[in-house]
Amino acid sequence: MTHKERILHSLLFEAFALVLFVPLAMFVTQQSAAAMTGLSITLSLIAMGWNYLYNLIYDRLFGADRAARGLRQRIAHGAGFEGGLIFATIPVLMLVLQEDFLTVLIMDLGAVVFFFVYAILFNWAYDQLRLRFVHPAAATGS
Repeated sequence: MTHKERILHSLLFEAFALVLFVPLAMFVTQQSAAAMTGLSITLSLIAMGWNYLYNLIYDRLFGADRAARGLRQRIAHGAGFEGGLIFATIPVLMLVLQEDFLTVLIMDLGAVVFFFVYAILFNWAYDQLRLRFVHPAAATGS
């Protein structure tokens, strides 16, 4: 993936995530739309930076042929990403939500489950669409 495409991938990932996650966060925390949107955007910016760095490293270690990745590799990829991200998000969540560590940890683990599943599905769909529209000859076997 080129650097421009990595940026596009990250922006699309976060945009779709915000649309899905903000209403869920409002429901769980009983916070306002403005508060959850602001928090979600802040967390998205942190996640985008981590996403770019993590995927750059992951591709160098495990190969850049994203379409060839199987379910196990996608699960490992998602788990590694979310595991790294949790350390950056807990302090931000504690500050904004004014909750204790354990409460925020439980909330963050719920978010991790959501994003773990979302990341696997989004990346699979992105890779399939990329294969079909960016590299159509590879998709048809030509």
